[in-house]
Amino acid sequence: MNVDQLSIGTTPTSPKQEAAPTLRIRALMLGDRINASGLELGPLVSSTPAAFRVHAGLAVIFRYGVVVLIGLLPSEEKVLIDSLKPRVIGELSPYEEETAQAQLCKDENAEAIQPGGPICLAKFSDDRLLLIADALAKSTSLARDERRVAAVFDVIEPFARKLAERGRTPPRRKGMLRLIGNALLVQQRVAGRVAVAEKPDVLWEKPELDRLYARLEDEYELKERLDTLERKLTAVSATANALTDIIDTQRSLRLEIAVVVLIVIEVAIGCFQIYTGIH
Repeated sequence: MNVDQLSIGTTPTSPKQEAAPTLRIRALMLGDRINASGLELGPLVSSTPAAFRVHAGLAVIFRYGVVVLIGLLPSEEKVLIDSLKPRVIGELSPYEEETAQAQLCKDENAEAIQPGGPICLAKFSDDRLLLIADALAKSTSLARDERRVAAVFDVIEPFARKLAERGRTPPRRKGMLRLIGNALLVQQRVAGRVAVAEKPDVLWEKPELDRLYARLEDEYELKERLDTLERKLTAVSATANALTDIIDTQRSLRLEIAVVVLIVIEVAIGCFQIYTGIH
């Protein structure tokens, strides 16, 4: 890829020192899924994930609902996002978003990620930009899932507090089943669609870029966030299952009491009929 073509957002140069070219990278989670089948946005750069050269930049489409826009003008981004909306399943409002900057450095040995700063690359090659897109897309998706799990915790906490303080459980089992369903959806998404723990396909062809991807994983704390999310999901499922079991036990007890009462009533009616028949 031509560096001159991808110089969107380049810092103005000074007479003393020429600033390194920079690229603006923007990841947007548009919905639960994006159907990229038959999509044609421009010349194809990669099939997995679907990446296209658009104007002077790149657009990378991930099936789990994230699009990463690299080196595009805001007006170009809007047009592209509007064109993708008909292919979005479960559109979000507002979109989940993360941004980053890539900057040219002197050589491959100098490739690094400054804390809170730009991602330094030896060159703006397609392979390197795809790695950044992969890491940023996973980070954006994790942010959405982390919020969903936090919302489930907010619902479970009052139930658990009521059980601890009063020894009472929530009256409706349906609410607990919804919590379990939400936890399972997030778990399926993280393990299935997003596959945070899996490395991108480009590393199979370019193993020399493995160090760069490891730095990206560390910068966005992908493994740590995934482990934390999985522990929370386990806690949600265990808590919801425990509350559901308690509710089921209470229902079974009430049912047994109702059966005993009916038997007693039936016996009483029978005895009454026998007594009135004798007299």
